[in-house]
Amino acid sequence: MSQFETDIYYMQQALVCADRAQESAEVPVGAVLVLDKQLISTAYNQTISHCDPTAHAEILLLRQAAKICNNHRLLGTTLYVTLEPCLMCIGAMIQARIKRLVFGAYDHRLGAIASLQLLQTKGLNHSFEFTDGILASRCAEKLQEFFKQKRH
Repeated sequence: MSQFETDIYYMQQALVCADRAQESAEVPVGAVLVLDKQLISTAYNQTISHCDPTAHAEILLLRQAAKICNNHRLLGTTLYVTLEPCLMCIGAMIQARIKRLVFGAYDHRLGAIASLQLLQTKGLNHSFEFTDGILASRCAEKLQEFFKQKRH
């Protein structure tokens, strides 16, 4: 399987997590963490149900994976998420030392990769590769539909 096919497969898994968020009346963002082509953990946004502004899919995923791996450093991992991560989540990924990020939809307002270009900041103690726009239209449609229904 090519890297592109692998990225598609795991982004589809992240979309399943986003569905779980939507079923829970949460913003439909899902994430999965992979090491050596094995799924380590999955998560979805739970800020409302946890009454916690930090309960983004990525943060919950990193916490869960650190416990599973018994290590706060998640070296060699790839994080797949349906929406471009925010500043907080990118900071957590830097701290966790992930190897690679793959995201779907762009967040033109708060996204820290394309919009804020956080990884271009000088002096970071860690950086990682990223691939953007994987299944972007499917990821974006899921979010657009969710907010459209919220407004009605």
